[in-house]
Amino acid sequence: MNQKHYQQIPAKLTEGLDRLSRWQPYSPGMCNGCLSYCCHLPVEATAEDMVRLGLAEEGEYRASPKRLFKKLLAQKVVSSFRMKSGLFTIAQKSDGSCGFLGADRRCTVYEKRPAVCRRFPEIGPRPGFCPARKFSPSPSV
Repeated sequence: MNQKHYQQIPAKLTEGLDRLSRWQPYSPGMCNGCLSYCCHLPVEATAEDMVRLGLAEEGEYRASPKRLFKKLLAQKVVSSFRMKSGLFTIAQKSDGSCGFLGADRRCTVYEKRPAVCRRFPEIGPRPGFCPARKFSPSPSV
């Protein structure tokens, strides 16, 4: 599907995303043609994820987790940090999608993506289930 089709997606893309009862049991192939609904969920990342993404150096987190958070916040990569768990929340775009989701609805950091993304839907709000919905552009497109 090309980018032109994605521009016709309704603005309320994530409406009902929080209704876990509407999620479907995951099966291989569900991602084909999906609108990346899972990429509209909050993404928690570890310091290890930040290093893999090239956003932090190995010892930066150990030296000062708060300093690393402030750096990533200033770069608008993260929106929050929980010291107790050591988890960063990846900043979301104004439409609620992950900051790493491209205009083509594909992950721009797929090979380096955070562990939580690698393990979805094995883990997440409803393990084993997916919020996948398909999009079919109107015939006039």
